[in-house]
Amino acid sequence: MSFINVKEAYNNRIKDIKQATGVDNTMALPRIAKVSINVGLGQDRQNKDMVTYIADSLTQITGQKAVPTHAKQSIAGFKIRENDVVGYRVTLRGERMNDFINRLLNIALPRIREFRGIDPRKFDRQGNITIGLKDQIPFAELGNDAIDKQFGLTITITISNSDPRKSEELLKTLGFPMKTE
Repeated sequence: MSFINVKEAYNNRIKDIKQATGVDNTMALPRIAKVSINVGLGQDRQNKDMVTYIADSLTQITGQKAVPTHAKQSIAGFKIRENDVVGYRVTLRGERMNDFINRLLNIALPRIREFRGIDPRKFDRQGNITIGLKDQIPFAELGNDAIDKQFGLTITITISNSDPRKSEELLKTLGFPMKTE
């Protein structure tokens, strides 16, 4: 398997992307606009050490400081009050986004044991895709500490000028591992 560089692949394969998506105008082609990484705290909300570990790990994985997300309203059943921290998020654009996608495709996804590819049915109506990970272990940046303190995260890849079919063709052309039926 060769190293996938998303930015170079996009620039080198514009003709292939035009043909696959049926779009003639280069500016109207679908492209990856941003990547959002979200972590919900869940039961770990009460454990201050775990909350700090999650925020630091997310910062280490993405190279950008994690921003806390707050509860919009109180929910007595979950013991959540308004403005409690319920998760962390990071939004990546530009060069950091490209670096993160390269590490995701070349290092993290191949390290997942039962990974068979990205399911093409997971695209939303706008052509964005969300990948859920059960734990953060595939990210090599965290080292051995990740085994003791596990948390799940979701990675949303937002694609502009797109729909599900165009997004799938774009990701296939860029070298994303897509699941075949």
